[in-house]
Amino acid sequence: MYGIPDTDAFIFDHCNKSMGQCRISAERYPLWKRACPGLNDIGFIRLGMLRCISLVDSGRHFLQAAEEVHEEQCPLSTYFKSLKSPRRVRMLEAVEQQSYDIYSETLSSHGIDYLKSFPELNDYTVLAADGHFIDHACHTEKGRNGKVYAAGFIYTLNLRNGLLRPFSLITNGTRRHQEIPVLRDELKRENRTKNSTQKCLYVYDKAVTDYAFWNNQIEHGNLMISVLKENSVATFVESIHFDTSHELNTGIESYSTYENNGIRFSIVNYRDPETKKLHRFITTLPGSINPGTIAMLYFKRWTIEKAFNNSKSNLKETKAWSSDNNSLKNQMRLTAMSYNLLRTVEELSKIQDPELIHPSDKKYTEDLEKRQQAAKKRGGFVNPLFFNERIARISSYTIRAVQNAIMTGKSLSSFINALVAKLVPRVNQIGEH
Repeated sequence: MYGIPDTDAFIFDHCNKSMGQCRISAERYPLWKRACPGLNDIGFIRLGMLRCISLVDSGRHFLQAAEEVHEEQCPLSTYFKSLKSPRRVRMLEAVEQQSYDIYSETLSSHGIDYLKSFPELNDYTVLAADGHFIDHACHTEKGRNGKVYAAGFIYTLNLRNGLLRPFSLITNGTRRHQEIPVLRDELKRENRTKNSTQKCLYVYDKAVTDYAFWNNQIEHGNLMISVLKENSVATFVESIHFDTSHELNTGIESYSTYENNGIRFSIVNYRDPETKKLHRFITTLPGSINPGTIAMLYFKRWTIEKAFNNSKSNLKETKAWSSDNNSLKNQMRLTAMSYNLLRTVEELSKIQDPELIHPSDKKYTEDLEKRQQAAKKRGGFVNPLFFNERIARISSYTIRAVQNAIMTGKSLSSFINALVAKLVPRVNQIGEH
């Protein structure tokens, strides 16, 4: 990675590597492969990532910046037609998967694992999932009721490494969003090719609760954690034994099996030792999983909101590129690829010196210590699991550094060194109760 001469070249190299992996993994000649002299696929992906990372207001603004800043000339018609191409959609779907795998292997090879405190989850891919909505495109046609709505997507965030994945397009803005039916349909589609022995755990908000659907998903290796709806109707069946002395189960009051219309699931009652507030979680995980793990994973679900905040606040991805569904699918995948580039850069900078941490991690630890002292005065304490490493929001400094490096041609190693220079000494943690 450090041998790449500049940041733009690194992006180009990564696109090439991802494309190469697609061709290796394909069982036959990819149907989406085609020579396009006007704008080849690598150029299309690279331009898309540059658009996501650059601070631009529109496609036209980006193409002007690409010509004047990056010396890249691409006719308007060629660029906008390529965004709507069904072939490009299939191509980018394959490339994004390989890009994600490459970044995952990179982070794993450097020992980055934010779920290492939960070894019982080693066999699971743990994904925080949520809908993400942005302004509709300027020329979005009004629906039958004469209104337009926000354009919407579903993303997942891997809670082990912090990488983002596009899951499904919800709406282009011509109709009101229906998030959960889209989620169910996409899972059913994936099940046709998914290996059922691969366990995938989805952590979603309470809107996802559907007893019959998730009960059927167990055979496909798909499980879920959510917060229990206040009006849920279920019958108590039996208590589930758990180790009350284990630190993972701090704050757990009960762990039980419940039933609704013959479908069984587990409910966890967790009382926050700091606030004394009761939280109730529902899951289809087996009873062998610690209930404290289930509670903590739901709290970690909010990490995906930080990714959305990065996208909107730092990358200015607040508006749909088009009302065309193919364009929106491409936007969704290019956004994820760009975010993962930034995430990987920041994670690699943070591990250069084990004695140093990111300023945001220091601030978070100091805030926890203040909360700990305040909680002790009230007779409580902060759950010690909150003192574990967490997936932090990508810093604005890192994102600006990448943007500037692309514009100035700065080498990847030089700006990563600049990021390392911003690290600070670790805070002596108390974290005891």
